[in-house]
Amino acid sequence: MDKRSLSERDICTKFITPALRRAGWDEQLQIREEVSFTKGRIIVRGKLVSRGKGKRADYILYIKPNIPIALIEAKDNSHSVGDGIQQALDYAETLNTPFVFSSNGDGFVFHDRTGASTPREVTLALDDFPAPDELWARYRDWKGLDPAAEAIVLQDYYDDGSGKEPRYYQVNAVNATMEAIARGQDRILLVMATGTGKTYTAFQIIWRLWKAGRKKRILFLADRNVLIDQTMVNDFRPFAGAMAKLSTHARTIERADGSTEDLTLALDRRRRIDTAYEVYLGLNQAITGPEDHQKLFREFSPDFFDLIVIDECHRGSAAADSAWREILEYFGTATQIGLTATPKETKYVSNIEYFGDPVFSYSLKQGIRDGFLAPYKVVKVHIDRDIQGYRPEKGQLDRDGEEIEDRIYNAGDFDRTLVIDDRTKLVAQKVTQFLKESGDRYQKTIVFCVDQEHAARMRQALINENADLVAENARYVMRITGNDSDGQASHGNRNAHFR
Repeated sequence: MDKRSLSERDICTKFITPALRRAGWDEQLQIREEVSFTKGRIIVRGKLVSRGKGKRADYILYIKPNIPIALIEAKDNSHSVGDGIQQALDYAETLNTPFVFSSNGDGFVFHDRTGASTPREVTLALDDFPAPDELWARYRDWKGLDPAAEAIVLQDYYDDGSGKEPRYYQVNAVNATMEAIARGQDRILLVMATGTGKTYTAFQIIWRLWKAGRKKRILFLADRNVLIDQTMVNDFRPFAGAMAKLSTHARTIERADGSTEDLTLALDRRRRIDTAYEVYLGLNQAITGPEDHQKLFREFSPDFFDLIVIDECHRGSAAADSAWREILEYFGTATQIGLTATPKETKYVSNIEYFGDPVFSYSLKQGIRDGFLAPYKVVKVHIDRDIQGYRPEKGQLDRDGEEIEDRIYNAGDFDRTLVIDDRTKLVAQKVTQFLKESGDRYQKTIVFCVDQEHAARMRQALINENADLVAENARYVMRITGNDSDGQASHGNRNAHFR
């Protein structure tokens, strides 16, 4: 057999994989081949959309699922043994894997990104590939993990059996947080762009710490009810039975699959707390306030929680004199993890001063580059009334028969002090036209309105413009506002396209 005539896949099958097996790597649990870890950048040209090429590693080696420690780039035998090492190093930097290999089936080039090896890069014979225990020992020494810390770092991820896996950057965020906590760090900041799955990332962190027995009482704080409710019925659902919301208001929430679920509450009507739960979710402004009787969090002892996760921590907890910071300082002995897409750093407000430098960051730019986020495009539609302003005719009456004040109205007045129904209809027409031209009217669309009344008018206008789809699905257009329980309940339902 002429080795040089074999394809790259043949080299993997006949030489590299057998070498890994001989070194003691478990083919079912520790070896993954041809792993795609980015989707490929979304490319928009006019109204045409395509994807660039995603990144794919030939081999990723795991000490346990979702704990990667090595990467191998394979080449066919017409290449030299080290021809893939530069590409492998690029991938390893993205995936945060410390041990990097290249092979053409004759042997391996091994590059140690930890810097602990001398020399840093060496050539190995085909039968000299390091065993899992050897690489893990190097990793453990590099990270400074003692046996107790190691047990935390090796705690299993949650797996529901559906095949859903965290994305590579979520794995990096979760593992970086676990390692920081294992080493004793108690203030942690994660910076992740909007839409990259901060809540799911937080769930995996909490789950692993909870299952490891390191954190037994957890508080998850957010500043909007819908974030709490959707978190409970979606990402945090595996905590059911051990989880409750710090609220007296019973709610039924609609899940993404259309099913409904009643939220478990930790408060009775007299605001007495049931302390039998292990995971609590609360609205910041619902458990504190300027008056002493509003400070519900003081009903817990200061050492009740040993882990607090603060969603969108830039909105309140960053300010030293904020009511939210009062909660964090009260539970000062707890490990505290701040999640944000936009950390605040001003003269008066600082996330980093409180939490420290981020242990992990994933930016909007990275998300767009990887294809997990879409690049945005601004489409400007100029409405004559917005540009030129509007002045009513002398003595003109509104629909209630009242005379309209004679002055020039501009965009700042519309839908606040003056409502022009034709303007609302025109906006609905333009949005609908854009969706029709895109070829997919079921694309998720959010329309921001001035207030609840404006949202009601816009909902009606969009229903009338999309009557054919509303006939198929009455929830095609949903108003989601603070006092609209039906709209809030359907927030996570994939059948509601307009919001």
